[in-house]
Amino acid sequence: MAGQGTGVGLLFALVGAVGFSFKAILVKLAYRHGVDAETLLALRMAYALPFFLIMALVAGRRAVRPLGRRDWSALATLGFLGYYLASYLDFLGLQYITAALERLILFLYPTLVIVLSALLLGKPVTRRMGVALALCYLGVALALGHDLQVGGELREVALGTALVFGSALAYALYLMGNGEVVGRLGSMRVTAVATSIACVFCLAQFFALRPPATLLQPWPVHGLALAMALFSTVAPVWLVSEAIRRLGAGPVSLTGTLGPVVTIFLGWLMLDEIIGGAQIAGAALVIAGVLVMARR
Repeated sequence: MAGQGTGVGLLFALVGAVGFSFKAILVKLAYRHGVDAETLLALRMAYALPFFLIMALVAGRRAVRPLGRRDWSALATLGFLGYYLASYLDFLGLQYITAALERLILFLYPTLVIVLSALLLGKPVTRRMGVALALCYLGVALALGHDLQVGGELREVALGTALVFGSALAYALYLMGNGEVVGRLGSMRVTAVATSIACVFCLAQFFALRPPATLLQPWPVHGLALAMALFSTVAPVWLVSEAIRRLGAGPVSLTGTLGPVVTIFLGWLMLDEIIGGAQIAGAALVIAGVLVMARR
C-alpha cells in the first residue's frame, strides 16, 4: 500500500508540473485572438474562483479554529503577492517573449529566495549556492540570446524578461512569507483562501480598467481561459498539494524541473517556437542550478 501511495503521489506531482507548464502555452494561444492581459487574467480567475471557494470551504470545515484578523491580513498579503501580482506580471511579460523563455525565468524563483534570505534575513550564501546561482543566470542569458537570435526585438525581449522576472520575484516573496502561515493554518486552507482573494483582486482590477462589455470575447478565448483555470490553475494546485501530502515537499519540488522541458516542447509543437542549441543549453544550466540547490 505504501508503494502504491508513493506511485500515486509521484503521478500527481508530474501531472501538476505539466499543468503549470501548460499555462504559458494557453496564454499565448489566447493572445492570438486579440485579448489583452487584464481581460484574459480576469476570465481565468473568474472561472477558477468557484472551485477555490469550494476548496476554502472544505478546508475551513476541517480546521480546528476560525480565521482571525491576523490570519486574514496575512492571507490577503500572500494572495496579492503570490497569485495576483505574480500572475499579472507573468501575463504582461508573455506578450513580449516566448513561452520557453518565460518558464525558464519563472524557474529562477528558488535563486531569488536565496538572495532575498541573504539580504533580508542575513542567511549565508554557501559556495554551492553561489555555483547554483551562476549556473541558473548563465542559462537564462543563453535563452535570452536565443530569443534575440530568432527575431525578437531587444526592447520587447528586455521588457518581457523584466516583467516575468518581477513575477518570479513576487512569487519568491510569497514563498518567504507563507511558511509560518502554512504552519499555523495548513497548506490547503492557505492556498484556497489566498487564491480566492487573488481572484477578487484580478476581477477588481479588470472592472477598474475595462468596461464590462470587454468580457464578451470570442468563444476560443473563453475556452482557453476555462482550460487555463481548470488544467493550469485549480487541478495543479490540488494535485501538488496531494503529492506533497503523500511524498513530502522535497521530492515534489524536484518534479518541477520538468517544467522548462515541457514548455519548450509544447511551445515548439503548438506555437511554432523555434528550438535552438542556446535555448537547450540554457534550460540545462537552469535545471542543473536548481538541482544543485535542491541537493541535500
